[in-house]
Amino acid sequence: MKRVSIFIFFLSCMFMNGQNISDVLRYSSENVQGTPRFQAMGGAFGALGGDLSALNVNPAGSGIFNHGSFTVTGTYYDRENTSSYFGGFSESGFDDTDLNQIGGVLVFNNSDDTSDWNRLALAFNYDLVQNFDDRVLVRGSSPQGIDNYFSAFAQGLPLGNILLRDGEFIEDAYLDIGASQGFADQQAFLGYYGGILDPEALEDDNTVYSPNAQYSNVNQDFLRSSAGYNGKFTLNLATQYRQAVNLGASLNFHNVLYERFDFYTEDGYDADSEIQRTTFDNYLLTQGSGFSFSFGTIVKLNDIVRVGASYQSPTWYRLTDDLSQRIDSDLADSDIGFINFDIVNLFPRYTLKTPGKLTGSLALVFGKNGLLSVDYGYQDMSEARLRPTDDPNFATVNSDIGSRLAAVSSLRLGGEYRIERFSLRGGYRFEQSPYEDGNTVGDLMGISGGIGYDFGGSRLDLAINRTEQDVNLQLFDVGLPTPANIERVNTNVSLGYTFNF
Repeated sequence: MKRVSIFIFFLSCMFMNGQNISDVLRYSSENVQGTPRFQAMGGAFGALGGDLSALNVNPAGSGIFNHGSFTVTGTYYDRENTSSYFGGFSESGFDDTDLNQIGGVLVFNNSDDTSDWNRLALAFNYDLVQNFDDRVLVRGSSPQGIDNYFSAFAQGLPLGNILLRDGEFIEDAYLDIGASQGFADQQAFLGYYGGILDPEALEDDNTVYSPNAQYSNVNQDFLRSSAGYNGKFTLNLATQYRQAVNLGASLNFHNVLYERFDFYTEDGYDADSEIQRTTFDNYLLTQGSGFSFSFGTIVKLNDIVRVGASYQSPTWYRLTDDLSQRIDSDLADSDIGFINFDIVNLFPRYTLKTPGKLTGSLALVFGKNGLLSVDYGYQDMSEARLRPTDDPNFATVNSDIGSRLAAVSSLRLGGEYRIERFSLRGGYRFEQSPYEDGNTVGDLMGISGGIGYDFGGSRLDLAINRTEQDVNLQLFDVGLPTPANIERVNTNVSLGYTFNF
């Protein structure tokens, strides 16, 4: 009989492959991308405005525009990752080019000299707030083998719960166990039929399992390849009062696509081990959409000083996850290859609420000569939540979020100096670790610079933006507790064109 790919919806959120803090943080933070001017000045635009990507910081910024404007930006992304894991060091990375920003603003100036309301601005903008394209390679000789992962799920589970029925295909059993019994039993099933574990007794009520691999240390090779984006489309309205007070509000619509391939190989077992090589691969696809809103103000205190304040609401995401797996070893069942990336676990939709953010800003504008700007942001990551909150797995993750994550303070500095038609720009960015321990994900630091040339009715801008951050990456959620340390260096080179009308 010909076998075909099978797709089955899991019956309840409680059976999901539990989301973890890393998944929550992936969609709770935004990178400094956008227009080249915005990037070159470190994103410090909360009291400046006059730039389409500044709407991400303070929606009152469109009220600063004197006339209509349209901007489009393309960016070259370069990712460099250096990993250390049990004495092994590896370098990996990824480079990509994308159109990351496009938007425009219409400005309606009030010609009525008797009115205190001087201006109305309508803006739209699309920003790629996160680019997920990346590759991380981890290699090392570890005393913690993959058998620990499967053993964590299998111990205490009756063997009869994961045995094939008469005439049942192995891929059907894999999906059925996941749907009716949950992710943990499904992983125990993979460990048994993948040849990693054997029961102490071939009895249905057996609950004790032993690893087939023998080792003191094993060579581990882990490659994570990710792709996708978090894009934000903004609709904005702003107004200006007495040429001094700008008020604005935005509606933001998010679109998420995230793909992740994890390829894992383990070898170097003892010479008398029944297993000499194991592979275990996972593919995760997350798709969804989100909504948020923001409002803010920019006040011109005098000809030089401007202050700004803004609030970014939580983003409410509706997401779905699809998971595929495959496993093999020297002792695997002969049909194990039928469980592959064509066999897809489809999980129910769930909701993620990211924390809101407050930003305070100060800018000094020295006429046409240049400017200095600083933004301070505050976001309490411990307030992120997965929903429905009555789901047992989500309740566990939410408790973990509340205890392990912390409030994040961020600082952005930017400056611009104009020499006739040229503008020279620089910026600095610092963002605290979102973790209470400060180690799982380290502080982020970035520097940036750029140049612009004003043609009169249009402008061409170039920016270089570089960030560094250390991250501890756990290869699997359970069983292999020692993480790999990853030094991330991301460099963006952006070119944008703006024309005024």
